[in-house]
Amino acid sequence: MKIALVGYGKMGKTIEKIATERGHDVVLKLNETPKHYQLTDNGVDAAIEFTNPEVAYQNIVQLLQSNVPVVSGTTGWDKDLKKVYELVEKYNGSFIHATNFSLGVNLFFEIIKKCMLIMNDYPAYGLSLEEVHHTEKKDSPSGTAISMAENLMEISDYKTWHLTSEEKVKENSIPITAMRKAEVKGTHILQFKSPIDSIELKHEAYSRDGFALGAVMAAEYIFEKNGIFTMKDVLNLK
Repeated sequence: MKIALVGYGKMGKTIEKIATERGHDVVLKLNETPKHYQLTDNGVDAAIEFTNPEVAYQNIVQLLQSNVPVVSGTTGWDKDLKKVYELVEKYNGSFIHATNFSLGVNLFFEIIKKCMLIMNDYPAYGLSLEEVHHTEKKDSPSGTAISMAENLMEISDYKTWHLTSEEKVKENSIPITAMRKAEVKGTHILQFKSPIDSIELKHEAYSRDGFALGAVMAAEYIFEKNGIFTMKDVLNLK
């Protein structure tokens, strides 16, 4: 498969390594919005987009208009996601967006949901989330932490989430503590705490390889498919 990398920073370079190891050709490496001729001249089969929230939408629009399947791992641009879904339908395209492509994180999502179903019967345990990332990460809380909260809200009485740094605490809200430290690849913790004890579930990334592998697997999955997909589709999680 011929892959275009839109965003060729640390993450892009790791994706290139993993894609090459899996037998793919990285034919285009860009740090700006791709041009239609660049995609067609290089025969791009799929694009993996890891940039920043300010440019993600325009990158994805260009890729979809050029009939290129898109894997996007950029977070912080959710306000435009509905418009992208409409474009996927308009161009009969293929698209997958995830707040985190790590295989471990997506398994973690499923584990914490099962745990929440048990803890719903034990209201003495209050729920909180914590995330720690590198200092270069712009969005706060992380998209992964938001996805965790949203997954838990679907199966509990919690209605929303809030940052613990906010002065006003919302009712039926999941508190999220967001921290930034140098060289932290990504740590997420779910805690249930009562007056007498606490229970914690934690995912800690040791390198970018897990995120890169998931992104490449997603590109392999959507190649020659049409529609909107999730990592649950890629990993065949029911």
